[in-house]
Amino acid sequence: MPMNNLSIDPERLWATLMASAEIGRTERGGLRRLTLSDEDKAMRDLFAKWVKEDGYSLTIDQLGNMFVRRRGRDDSLPPVLIGSHLDTQAKGGRFDGILGVLAGLEVLRTLDRAGIETRRPIELVNWTNEEGARFQPPMMCSLVFSGGESVAWAYDRRDKDGLRFGDELKRIGYLGEAPVGGRPLDSYFELHIEQGPKLDEAGIPVGVVTGGYQMKGMRILVRGETAHVGPTPMHHRQNALVGASHLAVAIDDIGWRYAPEDGKTTVARLDLAPNLPGIISDEAQLYIDFRHPSPERLRDMEEEVRAAVQEAARRSRTTIEIAEEWGFGGLEFDRGLAELVRSTARRLGIPFMDIRSQAGHDAYHVAKVCPTIMIFTPCKTGITHNEREDIDLKDTVPGVNVLLHAVLERANA
Repeated sequence: MPMNNLSIDPERLWATLMASAEIGRTERGGLRRLTLSDEDKAMRDLFAKWVKEDGYSLTIDQLGNMFVRRRGRDDSLPPVLIGSHLDTQAKGGRFDGILGVLAGLEVLRTLDRAGIETRRPIELVNWTNEEGARFQPPMMCSLVFSGGESVAWAYDRRDKDGLRFGDELKRIGYLGEAPVGGRPLDSYFELHIEQGPKLDEAGIPVGVVTGGYQMKGMRILVRGETAHVGPTPMHHRQNALVGASHLAVAIDDIGWRYAPEDGKTTVARLDLAPNLPGIISDEAQLYIDFRHPSPERLRDMEEEVRAAVQEAARRSRTTIEIAEEWGFGGLEFDRGLAELVRSTARRLGIPFMDIRSQAGHDAYHVAKVCPTIMIFTPCKTGITHNEREDIDLKDTVPGVNVLLHAVLERANA
């Protein structure tokens, strides 16, 4: 019989969030905790300490994904998985991803405090490199977990300084031995701040995430020729920076054309070489991102992006190629789990609304291997990937309680 009075401990949840907020803290009160950095290691160490003190087993796989297990009465059954990520952007907030992991820990602790056993085991995961701020692409390790890429491929990803993912994983001591994926899961629940203003503006504490926007990412390589900025005539120049700049403006213009349909484009990063005064750069790399709620219209955007690449090359007399592509989203989450979350919210008397995610999440990849659902909680004014990202605890607790009760029901099914 449902125990509607069962609730998490808000103060305990907040204490873990604030302890996390001190690791990688920035001057403006945000977080810089890039994947496989010393700060990431420190947070992982603290998380591991907490879960071991609480008596849970901890397994680390070959990509550093951390799995915390609470045993079930029939421990042979596939587990219900809860999770998100503890890494952040370079100038990130205190709750993006982190709330999902620590809310999952609070679910386990609440069940322990109430002396509740579940039929199935429940596992809590911290996914490695969700953000993709240091190693591209984002959600890299859940991608491998779902069979989309190999462990060897992930190990050889490099940051902008040329450091290998595999080497850095070993350096911080989180190169585990467990295989990545390849085991049955009953279901996956991911709680996350909305990263948008809809819940906050509506005053509704829970978003039932029915699916995600389609997204496409590209790494674009521009090649020119170095030359002296003084004597080199304009018609002899092949300036990679100019080619990249023409393309960056064109990409932004595409986004504005699709903005009335909620489409958007971003030039998120530009790398130049040699990037020095007095010399024309011969190489540039752009990282771009474009999204649209309609997969068909996203394909239209992609055609315009590819045409813009050709036009920027012509105007700058450079060679421009799309060196790498990736994508995610455009999916529907499990309808049965979505209805479980809705019915749980109704039973607890908690207002909710259906919503679609515009950001990327590990849940997109996990949805390929088991039934998956996301729950959104409000963030103030929708500000995220920003040091000013913030939440109200009173507006967050209802969503965590919905997570608690939905997971409990699923783990007893």
